[in-house]
Amino acid sequence: MMIRVGFEAAFRFAEPTAVLLVPYIHPSRSYSLRTPEQFLISPTVVVSEYYDTYGNRCGRTVVPAGPVTFRSNALVQDSGLPDPQSPNALQHQIQDLPSDVLLFLLASRYCEVDGELRDKAWSIFGHLPAGWTLVQSVCDFVNSHIRFDYMQARANRTALEAFHERVGVCRDYMHLAITFCRCLNIPARYCTGYLGDIGVPPAASPMDFSAWFEVFLGGQWHTFDARNNTPRIGRILMARGRDAADVALTTTFGVNKLESFNVWTDEVA
Repeated sequence: MMIRVGFEAAFRFAEPTAVLLVPYIHPSRSYSLRTPEQFLISPTVVVSEYYDTYGNRCGRTVVPAGPVTFRSNALVQDSGLPDPQSPNALQHQIQDLPSDVLLFLLASRYCEVDGELRDKAWSIFGHLPAGWTLVQSVCDFVNSHIRFDYMQARANRTALEAFHERVGVCRDYMHLAITFCRCLNIPARYCTGYLGDIGVPPAASPMDFSAWFEVFLGGQWHTFDARNNTPRIGRILMARGRDAADVALTTTFGVNKLESFNVWTDEVA
């Protein structure tokens, strides 16, 4: 199937401002692009591209004072199949994990691995068999524990706060699930990208970027989604990291105001 994806984000900057960007489809999905990915900034400025620690394609620029709009558009071919399932994938002993995976066992900005959530993780899930079933049990718990409310979105909510507040948006579901997995010695990393309402009833909330997470089992990374908690069609990855702080669409170094924001991801003939 073909999926049209993109976004438009309009800001107003108080003065010329340095901006870091993660607006591109992830290099691992570049093979599926059927038209060149278009990323534009208005007014036009020079964007220097680089790849970050996690292999994400990023940009950096300086925008002028006043209104600035970032816009992206791409046509992507997708298999049309739901997320692959590997129920027999086994959990590794820590000493057997690849060195580059160990980072995703550690605490990060929004995922407090040490402390209360470690105790909660072992008290809730410690009796369960390791591996795929354990991760799915984490997703089941988080899915029922948190109530989705777009109006309750908060950029600084951590996994521990999501656990206690029991409300949030997709990033909050993933932060809590990632934290539980790390507490249970399962490497887990945060993902962001496009996920439209393909094969499911349209959501009541506005279209936005989606979050999911990946865990390392059986020698490879596998996709899980604690918010939807069911295999979905048409995930298009943009970036991966330890948590949402590593994959922000824009990181700005000056005063600004977001004036409008739109995301689209639609199946096309």
